Amino acid sequence: MLERLWGWLRTFLAAFLYTGMGTLLMLLPWLPSWGQNYFSGDSRTWYSVWMNPYFRGAISGIGLVNLYVSFGELLKLMRGGRR
Repeated sequence: MLERLWGWLRTFLAAFLYTGMGTLLMLLPWLPSWGQNYFSGDSRTWYSVWMNPYFRGAISGIGLVNLYVSFGELLKLMRGGRR
């Protein structure tokens, strides 16, 4: 019984974390404040890479993968922990 509860809690926490991280990674690269941080100001070359739409899209794609995984975890919860 306790093992089942821990399994459910672990799956729920994983889904919650994947959803939060995926949402952040999808939205943050497109906000105006994206270019104003420690990493973007290191050099001109790195700033041009950091502000490149393809780089931003790649970061958003990683966020999309995180959201996909979170939906998989939620499906696992709805099925009762069985895949």
